[in-house]
Amino acid sequence: MKSDTGHVVARRPLDGLMVLDFSQFLAGPSCALRLADLGARVVKVERPAGGDSSRGLYLADLPFDEDSALFHAINRGKQSFTADLKDADDLAAVKRLIERADVLIHNFRPGIMDRLGLGWDTVQALNPRLVYAGVSGYGPDGPWRDRPGQDLLVQSLSGIAWLSGDADGPPVPAGLSITDMMAGAHLCQGILALLVRRGTTGEGGRVDVSLMETAIDLQFEHLSVHLNREEPMPARSGVANANVYLAAPYGIYPTEDGHLALAMAPVDRLGELLGLDMLTDFAPDRWFAERDAIKAVIRDRLATKTTEHWRALLEPAGIWAAPVLDWPALRAEPAFEALHATQQVRSPAGDTLTLTRCPIRIDGSILTSESSGPRLGAERAQIERELDEGVTP
Repeated sequence: MKSDTGHVVARRPLDGLMVLDFSQFLAGPSCALRLADLGARVVKVERPAGGDSSRGLYLADLPFDEDSALFHAINRGKQSFTADLKDADDLAAVKRLIERADVLIHNFRPGIMDRLGLGWDTVQALNPRLVYAGVSGYGPDGPWRDRPGQDLLVQSLSGIAWLSGDADGPPVPAGLSITDMMAGAHLCQGILALLVRRGTTGEGGRVDVSLMETAIDLQFEHLSVHLNREEPMPARSGVANANVYLAAPYGIYPTEDGHLALAMAPVDRLGELLGLDMLTDFAPDRWFAERDAIKAVIRDRLATKTTEHWRALLEPAGIWAAPVLDWPALRAEPAFEALHATQQVRSPAGDTLTLTRCPIRIDGSILTSESSGPRLGAERAQIERELDEGVTP
C-alpha cells in the first residue's frame, strides 16, 4: 500500500482480524469488501452448489474467471469456504471457524440463522468476542419482515423513487443499488464501532441494519421537513426537478450540445449573467413559489448555447454549475486520472479485470488489492489445516 508520495504503510488498520461472510449479492458482501480493503481476512462461507448467487448474476453478459464480473467486483480479495449448513459435519466445521473469527456477517431473512443453528444466542456462546452483523430487507418485526429485500423494491416502497422525475412524469429510481450499498456502509460502521468497544470491554456484540431503515435515513433531509409540517406530499417541480424542497434554479437543464447542472444560486444574479432581465425582478421569496416559471425561462435560454459556453460564463462569476458527464467523458477528465480511481485484479489463471478501488485513504495511502474474487471453495482445505494445526486463520 503506497501513498501518493510513495510512502509504504506496513499494516492496514484491520490486519489480523478474520471476518466470516455468509451474505450474498450486494449489501452484506459490500460491507465485507470494505473490511477486506481495510486489512481484514474475509472468508466467504458459501453453499457447495453454486455459492453466492451473484456468481451467476451477469451484467451485460460479462464473465470473468468462471463467474460474473459483478461477483469479482464485490468479492475481490476474499477467500471461499464451502459448507452445507444443513449437514452436521459441515455445520461443525463452520462452528470451529466461528470460534476463531472476529466478525460474522449474514443477510438471511429474520429467523433463518436461528433455524440453521447459527443464531445470535448460539454464536455468542461459542465466541463471546464475536461481532455478529446482520442486514435484512425490512427489519426484524412488522408486516413486511418476510418480503424480499431487493433494492428497487425498497426504493419504491420508501419514497426514494417518487422523489425523482418531473411533476408530470413517472417516479424514477436511482440507477444504482443505493439502498443495498448504503446499508452495507451502515453495517460496516456498526461493526467498526463494536470492534472499538470490544477493545475496551473484551466483549463482542450484535449490529443489525435493514434496507428500509437505510432508505428512510437516506431521506433525512427531506423527511425532517415533511415530518414537521402540516402538508400532503410536497410537489415535484415540473421543470428540471432535482429536490422537492429547493428553489429555482436547482436542477439539470439541456444545452445546445448536452446538459448543465445548476445548484443553489441567486436567481436575480443568474438572470443578469444569462441576459434574462425578467429574472432580476424576482424577490427571493418567489424563487421557490414560482420555481417552475423561473426554471422554464432558464431552460429555454440555456438551450441556445453549448455547455462550455455557459460554464465559461457562470463559473468565473461564482455560480455553482457542472456539465453532466457520461462515463467516457468522466474517464477523459484529468481530475479522474488524478484520483487513481481504478485498479486491476488478477485471477488465478493470470487474467486481469479493471475495477474500482476502495475510496478510503489511510495515512495518505490508497488501498488497492490485486486478488480477484475467490473460486468456489478454493480455500476450505487450507483453512481446515490451519484449524487442525491450531493456527489462527
